Amino acid sequence: MTSREPAAMAPPSFRFGRRDPAPGGWFGEFGGRFVPETLIAPLEELEARYFELRSDPAFLSEFDRLLGSFVGRPTPLWEATRFAEACGGARVFLKREDLAHTGAHKINNALGQALLARRMGKRRIVAETGAGQHGVATATVCALLGLECRVYMGALDMERQALNVFRMRLLGAEVVGVEGGGRTLKDAINEAMRDWVGRIDDTAYLLGSALGPHPYPLMVREFQSVIGHEARAQIHTAIGRDPDAVVACVGGGSNAIGLFDPFIENPKVQLIGVEAGGTAIEPGRHAARFAGGTPGVLQGTRTLLLQDEHGNILSTDSVSAGLDYAAVGPEHAMLAASGRTTYAHASDAEALAAFQDLSRLEGLVPALETAHGIAHARVVARRLGPDGVVLVNLSGRGDKDVQSVASRFPELGTRDEGDAP
Repeated sequence: MTSREPAAMAPPSFRFGRRDPAPGGWFGEFGGRFVPETLIAPLEELEARYFELRSDPAFLSEFDRLLGSFVGRPTPLWEATRFAEACGGARVFLKREDLAHTGAHKINNALGQALLARRMGKRRIVAETGAGQHGVATATVCALLGLECRVYMGALDMERQALNVFRMRLLGAEVVGVEGGGRTLKDAINEAMRDWVGRIDDTAYLLGSALGPHPYPLMVREFQSVIGHEARAQIHTAIGRDPDAVVACVGGGSNAIGLFDPFIENPKVQLIGVEAGGTAIEPGRHAARFAGGTPGVLQGTRTLLLQDEHGNILSTDSVSAGLDYAAVGPEHAMLAASGRTTYAHASDAEALAAFQDLSRLEGLVPALETAHGIAHARVVARRLGPDGVVLVNLSGRGDKDVQSVASRFPELGTRDEGDAP
């Protein structure tokens, strides 16, 4: 049975105010607020306004209205029967975040934070982006709400995500390339935070993942939890129960924590995050924090990160720009430490194979980030067997990646008319 009928979004009361961190933003030993003195007051103001507005019916009504009429929620659930057959195991259901406006889950959080910023009187937005999807989502909601938008992006990521750079500029955003460091997401975050420090009065920082200083990890999880609450209602319609396993790719961790949210309290559901295994689990050749990371502080939060024995942040590498980051959200670190979640990793080669297979078997081209989750879902499906059910977040579509990976599929290149068939 394939669930195609729409399911209503969970009421805001089910998505907000659940499992708040300890005072100061602590998820166990992870989280907190490690920022310059100049940012303490702005973050305290942000926290106070967020806690006020998340229980304000007018704010929540506007957010849900725009999720429905602008973002296109609820996104459907799709049973990937041909992909599951190829896996040789459990039934596989895909939560279709690729069908949300702008092509990925990022729009959910961008919309929520932009509405919050407008309520706070901020007319200028700064953001960071890796794969470009958060940048596109931010530029989109700024165009919708009439806000000034500046997006910082690593120069390397700009090269491999040129389509999204054009989309951001078309939407009216200023895109600033970052040449320092590894020229990727970590460096873009640094520059966005520097910009914010310099213009606190009129600027809001719209952070794209479940990272950074409190209250960002909480806000991002709550804005993204609409994914999981919809998916749980939809899977119950399809099979009458919770799935056996829930799988999502993990960079900073926003799509995963949003999907995991309603299932965390059911210990029978396996929650599995999938990181970027790169070309090898060796220093500088991957971005799998749970396969070699240690606790430390990076960009405002204490979490699990890739660092050497002296605390220097290690370089990362992944075919996927959105997973190419040295740290992970603090709530993910806490959930792993408690044993509630597990984390695997998929290599570049495995992700590229999943990228092609899902396209050919289901007519769905996944984002490279998402392809990591799809790759490991195969393993989970085989392990669970034919009586199992796996729910996977199809967190974004792969249009943005086609040009950057075309050279890896030479057999798909265009033939000249004179070539033999």
